[in-house]
Amino acid sequence: MAVTFSNLHTESGLKSLNDFLTGKSYISGDKLTKDDIKVYAAVLKNPGDSFPNVSQWYNCVSSHLAASFPGKAVGVSLAGKADPAQSAEAKSPAADDDDDDLDLFGDETEEDKKAAEEREAAKKSAKKKESGKSSVLMDVKPWDDETDMKQLEEAVRSVEMPGLLWGASKLVAVGYGIKKLQIMLTIVDDLVSVDTLIEEYLTVEPRNEYIQSCDIVAFNKI
Repeated sequence: MAVTFSNLHTESGLKSLNDFLTGKSYISGDKLTKDDIKVYAAVLKNPGDSFPNVSQWYNCVSSHLAASFPGKAVGVSLAGKADPAQSAEAKSPAADDDDDDLDLFGDETEEDKKAAEEREAAKKSAKKKESGKSSVLMDVKPWDDETDMKQLEEAVRSVEMPGLLWGASKLVAVGYGIKKLQIMLTIVDDLVSVDTLIEEYLTVEPRNEYIQSCDIVAFNKI
């Protein structure tokens, strides 16, 4: 919700600001923002003990500005005092643009936004590349016609790992009463190696009690 301060060169304006800053360190939120800079520019000087909240806030903003502009200042005085009405009339759209361009404490510029968008696009591209998938059709062969094919399939599907998804399956006759299990699986290429799956999971104990060997029938990128 926007907050409006007026006549900050007067006691009434400073009192309003002082009341607003009760229990607060900054104008908006818990850190310095462009709101603080705008209000700071409208306060002519540190009002001192008369308005302690404003004084403390003013010193805080001054210290941030001093850290951001470490060059040694020789001191500048501004002569003359504009009438408040004339000051209001003198404020032009160009002045508003200057406010919008003020970026001392991390407000995003168009260049920042463009750079952020480019980084995000690069991340998405890299993620998409890393997440390539493949569809694999595998033959799983039993030892003989006495092998329990239901238990063989259960042994195959018991292998679980990130990036591996078992799919449809069917039994295919080989001959002499022997059948093989033909099963589909989908893998995330960066996470699952088919060779590792076969050599370190499917054809070793305890699954090799049912599985004699595995062959890749088809391997397609998705």
